[in-house]
Amino acid sequence: MKRLKILLSWLLLAGGSYFFYNGAREYFESRYSQESAANSWSAAEREAAEVDGRIVPFGPRTQSSIPAGAAFAKLSIPRLHAVVYVVEGTDDADLRRGPGHLEGTAFPGAYGNCVIAGHRDTHFRVLKDIHKGDEIDLETAAGNFTYRVDEISVVSPNNTASLQPTSHPVLNLITCYPFCYVGSAPKRFVVRAGIVMSRAARSGLSPAS
Repeated sequence: MKRLKILLSWLLLAGGSYFFYNGAREYFESRYSQESAANSWSAAEREAAEVDGRIVPFGPRTQSSIPAGAAFAKLSIPRLHAVVYVVEGTDDADLRRGPGHLEGTAFPGAYGNCVIAGHRDTHFRVLKDIHKGDEIDLETAAGNFTYRVDEISVVSPNNTASLQPTSHPVLNLITCYPFCYVGSAPKRFVVRAGIVMSRAARSGLSPAS
């Protein structure tokens, strides 16, 4: 019995150490990846996309020029004092760097549905405190765009309503749910926001129509 207790103690210690190590690794990897993404975004901002001396708005030409994993937007939630850098793509490598823009969906400020996904335990953990009416700012080389949260929902992974195209500028932020869950979380947390203000690069601020 004594040997069994000792064995169980060692197993519990090993298990606790494993989870602590993985949690610490995730935390520091996410911090380092965001610092790297911030640096690459700043460099890209300094080289703002221009053709023949004019700023080019996001469209097929500029979308296709953003490589997977590249940081292209700064996402801020002022009330929560949160800032994260958004990368292009949503595969595992991309999401380790930061929240990822779903390829094929609209870019910030453009007409259509802009979908950004992120991990609940790192970059998008801040979403657990978001409220309806909160503003979300997205800054890109094409301009600055402000969205306001109009709906927060928890859905099953089979519910793809948040991925569907729209005829007007919409932002959907998606992460797994519950936020505090061991293993693969069974549901999805969706924050839907409509655009309320846009400022194209080198132009004046104007309310969204």
